[in-house]
Amino acid sequence: MTTAEFRLYDISLGSPFSGRDVRVEREQQTLAIVDLLECNTFIPLGHDGGPYRLRIEMADGRLALHISDDKEAHIISHYLSLAPFRRLLKDYTRICESYYSCSCRGPERLEAIDMGRRSIHNDAAERLRERLSPNLSVDKDTARRLFTLIHALFSREFRL
Repeated sequence: MTTAEFRLYDISLGSPFSGRDVRVEREQQTLAIVDLLECNTFIPLGHDGGPYRLRIEMADGRLALHISDDKEAHIISHYLSLAPFRRLLKDYTRICESYYSCSCRGPERLEAIDMGRRSIHNDAAERLRERLSPNLSVDKDTARRLFTLIHALFSREFRL
């Protein structure tokens, strides 16, 4: 088994762009997807290997991760309650907004805000890994990048 077999090669997010700033949202989503596709470890447990396609969307108030192989054969759909992530998502949104609004107040302030942002991001990624673990194994960096996409989808869906 090689790690190249257990990776994502295509990612899409459900629902059209309708956030507060469509241009910024699209740019953030695009960068997160490019980063994630560049380097990831994504292992659906009990499956022989990929590469995999991932579609992330909201379904009945839950996060749905639909996984298929490169021939578009369905492998698994994993549904997550957002309840364990709501506080982290809201905190992450607030700290990102704070970072963007104080960009002219000096590097010390930005560094402090960025440290807080990274801490929330790490906590959320670890929680995501735990919640996915019955069906999927992902490394820390993959979980961080997935959380970025979940945040983009969540902020669109619930207009934080």
